[in-house]
Amino acid sequence: MWKKTFYLGAFLLICLLSCNSQTDSAAAFSTAEPLKIHRFDRALLQSLDRTDSLSSSDTLYLEYYPMLELTGKGILNVQSPGQKEFWPKLKAYYAEPTLRGLYQDAIDTFRQVSDIEQELGQAFAFLKAQFPSHTIPALYMHVSGFQQNILVADSTLSLSIDKYLGEDYPLYRQFFPDYERARMSRAFVSPDYLTGWLMSEFPFRGRENVLLDRMVYAGKLCYVLTRCLPDRSPAQLLCYDEEAARWCHDNEKMLWKTIISRKHLYTPDITTTQKYFEHRPCTFLSDHTPANIGTWIGLQIIQKYIQENPCSLAQLFAMEDAQAILTASRYKP
Repeated sequence: MWKKTFYLGAFLLICLLSCNSQTDSAAAFSTAEPLKIHRFDRALLQSLDRTDSLSSSDTLYLEYYPMLELTGKGILNVQSPGQKEFWPKLKAYYAEPTLRGLYQDAIDTFRQVSDIEQELGQAFAFLKAQFPSHTIPALYMHVSGFQQNILVADSTLSLSIDKYLGEDYPLYRQFFPDYERARMSRAFVSPDYLTGWLMSEFPFRGRENVLLDRMVYAGKLCYVLTRCLPDRSPAQLLCYDEEAARWCHDNEKMLWKTIISRKHLYTPDITTTQKYFEHRPCTFLSDHTPANIGTWIGLQIIQKYIQENPCSLAQLFAMEDAQAILTASRYKP
C-alpha cells in the first residue's frame, strides 16, 4: 500500500570554493538562534491513539491545521481536514501495523533534534541575509510511510523523518536499493530541508528535458548548500566516498567530452537527461561514473561562473539563461 517516492532532485557537490571567506557562508552566523522544528509527527501520533474524531476545537486542529491540510492533500488525497472522511481515513492509514512500527521508530530516532535546529538556524539566517525579501518557513516533521518526503506550502516546510533512520534500518531493505539507502540517514535532514526551501522559492524554469538547463539549476542548488553548510565535508553532502570524489576530478575532461560527443547536452531527450540525476551510479557513461554526475558537473560550471563573474546569490538565481551561464563561465575542463 506504500508508494515509493524519491528525494526531491539531486543536490550534491564535490568541493567547496576555496575563494569563499567566512562571511560568505553560514559560518558567519554561528550566534544565530536555533530554528525551532514543530513536532507535528509526535502530536499526530498522540492524537491518533486518543481521539475518535477531529473537530475545529481540538488542539491538533488548532495548532497544526496547515500540516493536517498538507497531509490530507499530499498523502491521503483528501482536500481538507474539515471533510468528514478526513479523520477516519487518516486513522486507518496510520493503523497499518508495519507503518505504525515505522512511525514509532522514527519518533524514537528523532527524540531530540537540537543539533538539526542549530544547524538550520545558522543556515537560514545566512539565506535571509542573501534573500531578504523571502520568508523563512515554519519547519515541521511528519511521517509519510515512504510517500511524500517533502511537504511544502506557503511558509510551511515539513520533512518525512521515516526516510532518515539510517541505511541499515531493517525495513529499508524491503523497499530501497543500496544506493538509495546510503542517503537515508540523519546527516541528510538539514540538506533536504534547505533544498526543499530553495526549490520552492526558486523553482526550475528551464526545459526539463534539456541536460544543460537541468545541470545549471542543480549546480546552483549545490553551490548554495556549500555556503549554507560549511562544516559538512563535500563527501558527506555528495554521498561519495573518497574514491568516487577523486575519480570525478581525475576524469572531468573525459566526462565533458563524452557528453558533447554523444550530443546529450542540448538534445531534448528526457529519458537520457534524467539518468544524469538519479541516485544510482551513472554506468551509462562509464563503469565507474558515480550517481548524480549531472549535479556534480553543474556545480563545476557554477563554480567557474562565480570565479569569472563574481555575484551575489540573488544575482545568480536571477540569471536563468543556462547557455549564457555556461558561456560566461568559460567552463572547458
